[in-house]
Amino acid sequence: IIRSELGPVESVFAEITSEPVAAASLGQVYKAKLKSDGTVVAVKVQRPYVLETVALDLYLVRLFGETLKNLKFLQVKSDLVALVDEFAGRFYSELDYRLECDNGLRIAEDLKGLANIVIPKPYPEYTTKRVHTAQWIEGEKLSISQADNVGELVSLGTVAYLTQLLGTGLFHADPHPGNLIRTTDGQLAILDFGLMTEINDQQKYGFIEAIAHLVHRDYEKIGDDFVNLGFLPEGTDVKPLLPVLGRVFDMALKGGGAKGINFNQLAGDLAKITYDFPFRIPPFLALVIRAIGVLEGIALVGNPDFAIIRAAYPYISERLLTDQSDRMKETLRYLIYGKDDVFNVRRVIDLLENVDTYTAVSTGQESQDGKGIREALIFIFSSDGEFIRKLLLEEVAKSVDALNRDALYELVRRIGINNTQLPPLVQAAAPELSDKDKQAIENLELLVNFTLGNLKLQEMVDDLVKDPRGQGMVSEVADILPEIAPGMQQFGIEIVSLLTQKLASRVFRFSFGVADPQKQL
Repeated sequence: IIRSELGPVESVFAEITSEPVAAASLGQVYKAKLKSDGTVVAVKVQRPYVLETVALDLYLVRLFGETLKNLKFLQVKSDLVALVDEFAGRFYSELDYRLECDNGLRIAEDLKGLANIVIPKPYPEYTTKRVHTAQWIEGEKLSISQADNVGELVSLGTVAYLTQLLGTGLFHADPHPGNLIRTTDGQLAILDFGLMTEINDQQKYGFIEAIAHLVHRDYEKIGDDFVNLGFLPEGTDVKPLLPVLGRVFDMALKGGGAKGINFNQLAGDLAKITYDFPFRIPPFLALVIRAIGVLEGIALVGNPDFAIIRAAYPYISERLLTDQSDRMKETLRYLIYGKDDVFNVRRVIDLLENVDTYTAVSTGQESQDGKGIREALIFIFSSDGEFIRKLLLEEVAKSVDALNRDALYELVRRIGINNTQLPPLVQAAAPELSDKDKQAIENLELLVNFTLGNLKLQEMVDDLVKDPRGQGMVSEVADILPEIAPGMQQFGIEIVSLLTQKLASRVFRFSFGVADPQKQL
């Protein structure tokens, strides 16, 4: 086959093994050395008559699917014929190694921003429909490696696959143990780009929205997500499904919340309810579900506590905070405010901390004390942080306003004046704190403590000289002040403007007898 596809073997390869050194799903692999420059390569050769064999198998499976589809009493919910057609298209694509070569080149470009990811270099000039030539990778299967950095590589692999699924859109649908290799120098190599699927923007956004709704246990919206992602037909009334979804997801969320979900177990539980509702598995999702399940299975071998959503959260956080589309901005706002529309500062902090984790994983650097603060501040006051900055602006203004009023009443108490003795205009301009005001102050304290590395301001000042962590944190922040100063200055001006508007609004309402809309709610 090599001779018929590439010409005389000795004209292409200086040497090649006489027997295959590994088996591929549709071919066999030889180890060779290019004659042109001595590079060691893997030469995958398609098995004889594989096209005819696969075509016959797929025909028989499709015939069986059509038969089941016509047997109404079986109540088969999934479109088996469509599934077979989807897989058939992918299998036929796998039979053309030129497509695999193109996919390898594209994946290498898509993942070039991730440190410690290795995509074997394909050689188009030595690749044909039935022969594929690519860089030889030395290493061992990630699933059996006992190396110290396997956990880090699993996290990196999760980011790599999420980048494909939710970012670039070309998804490697075959991450079985033989295709994920820990290289001899401790990097993660991803092999074999024959079985792929394309993810469109509607599907990418749908996945992220579903995770946000899962975090808040908003099962009504999850029911809508099932429709948007194609699990349920358009127009399906999801209300009868909600109690069942609630039971399934409540069990899955028990203990670790959304981040602790076992994906394979959840998929199995959801499969049980497909017999009672018109569920179907969209063909592209069948490949995605299979790939994520395999990836989670590999990770669980080395870490029984691994949870795919927890590992995915750093990437999702980074995507939500940096994506400028209106749809992702709305999802970000929902994640922070929830279905009750209440600002949750802990979710903001969690998002910012996870962005730091994503940066560490994607660059191959460990997250360090002070570094996360630095990255968070740079992000908040950068152009990418404009939307989250706008959300924070209103909340910080509420908090500062409440602090100012609290300080006023504390002063009044200290000098022995009763609040009711204050002039009516002062009482109107600075009303006593409500429960929401007190929550706003608590939110500000949490946010300030986060930006100070969980150090109290007075502690930081008192211990600055003797506390190395404090020094490091201050040094980190001082280094970036020139970079973030313009954004901080504008932020401060906008807070003063909002505070002025709040004060003017209260004085206006008092002067003209207009009721406070907040008190009418």
